[in-house]
Amino acid sequence: MKVSIADVKSKNPKVSPLINKYMRLEHLPQIWCPGCGNGIVMRDVVQAIENLGLSRTDTIIVSGIGCSSRAAGYMDFNTIHTTHGRAIAFATGIKLANPRLNVIVIAGDGDISAIGGNHLIHAARRNIGLTVVVMNNSTYGMTGGQYSTTTPTGALGTTAPYGNLERPFDIANLAFGAGASYAARGSAYHVQQTISLIQEGIRHKGFSIIDVATTCPTYYGRENGAGDAVGMLKWQKENSVTVEQAARMKPEELKDKLVIGLLRQAEYKEFTFAQEELIRRLYLEREANEEK
Repeated sequence: MKVSIADVKSKNPKVSPLINKYMRLEHLPQIWCPGCGNGIVMRDVVQAIENLGLSRTDTIIVSGIGCSSRAAGYMDFNTIHTTHGRAIAFATGIKLANPRLNVIVIAGDGDISAIGGNHLIHAARRNIGLTVVVMNNSTYGMTGGQYSTTTPTGALGTTAPYGNLERPFDIANLAFGAGASYAARGSAYHVQQTISLIQEGIRHKGFSIIDVATTCPTYYGRENGAGDAVGMLKWQKENSVTVEQAARMKPEELKDKLVIGLLRQAEYKEFTFAQEELIRRLYLEREANEEK
């Protein structure tokens, strides 16, 4: 059944309750290209929030600059649209100021791991209680299809007309190696699994990152002959393997495969909790010294 923007704004019952509950209707329809997977990932985040029953008042959505950053404008929470690459820096300030808040960063692959790479590794190293959801389309979609930190070696881009020479980052494992205590990967195709991974990432006490492979048919798909949006989603369906399956496969069998699921998890003290413990200890020591 076709649903128009008029249906959305009139809160027609045909429209998903999630849209009426969690979206700024005055900002719809969204401006992502037809076939872009970012809308799917945004909905995954919203569904995870709904499943957990989080308060909209106590949930903060932070974005940087890029196609992914439009999500902060569409989602009806306390949101902040920051500068390029600095979403985690702003989110860190929010979390330190009020640790009880649920702070969720939505960012693109270039935004989070190129200009924002320094903030990524140090927030991970500190294990700050942020949830970072990466809309990873392996290109700079907003600025014209330049290759990014996650563009596969040999893939084409407007700044790599003869093929990308660089090796791509594995963002989730990069963050875990830097100190994140929860690292997962989902895809735009595997909706239910991705919702679950985001949900557990929000629940996790520490820095969590969910790297979600999404689709950009306008630039990446067209440049690389990957087909339209349906074709790109079909590729994800046919070339994804679970973490459990990957553990039984040889390295050569994993070439060009998308490994999805919970990649790695560890348990150690979250930064703001450690900070509060320190403040409490210093306060008690001062009280004891004053009584002497």
